[in-house]
Amino acid sequence: MSVLIIIPARLASTRLPGKPLAKIAGIPMVVCVARAAQRAGVGKPVIAAADEQIVQTANKYGLTAVLTDPDLPSGSDRVCAAARIVDPDGGADIILNVQGDMPELLPEHVRAVIEALKNDPQADMATCAFQSHSDAERQDENVVKVVLGDAKPGQPVPALDFTRTLPLAAPMPFWHHIGIYAYRRAALERFCTLPPSVNEKRAKLEQLRALDGGMKIVCALVENDCPGIDSPEDLARIRALKEGMSA
Repeated sequence: MSVLIIIPARLASTRLPGKPLAKIAGIPMVVCVARAAQRAGVGKPVIAAADEQIVQTANKYGLTAVLTDPDLPSGSDRVCAAARIVDPDGGADIILNVQGDMPELLPEHVRAVIEALKNDPQADMATCAFQSHSDAERQDENVVKVVLGDAKPGQPVPALDFTRTLPLAAPMPFWHHIGIYAYRRAALERFCTLPPSVNEKRAKLEQLRALDGGMKIVCALVENDCPGIDSPEDLARIRALKEGMSA
């Protein structure tokens, strides 16, 4: 099965404007993500840009980027639009949506999500999660949690729900969701035709639209986190980490 990796990126972030081009150890963030995705060896990454400046930067680093409508409502819509541009004949069986603000992405994250989708023929899409023992994360509504069902032998675990909150009596540890998605091509097209669901709007979690629309999501269980960069504090942390590693 052929895989197309698409990385949506836009400059108009409310909490961290210009985020995709913020430098980390001298390299723009979205370039760091694309290079990490490339190291997985499963497909060529394409940056789905909302801004010409992102396209120009990607090209400068030898990466492929396409310009998409800046007014698209979501990252998934941007991924779908880019897939139609670079793969108009639908040659790619799997479309991987990798967020452009995940510079700590590991090749194993990419491979695990793709394998999860391949291993369940009934699944429309796949994502991943890791087991967290952090009480601070458990209480943090910015940390998305995934509720998992039971897996059949040899198959990935179905995702039953995604939430920002857990009941106080819920046991530890919990499954911390990582926002990487692999879609079957037809499932991505269908997802982008569905209207935002009530649960999605309530929780501000796009993946709930898929569940509410009757789509099956499976989850790969991984050992390492892949935190997104959402604030100046997050950016300072990753810069200190990467610069320290290169010192």
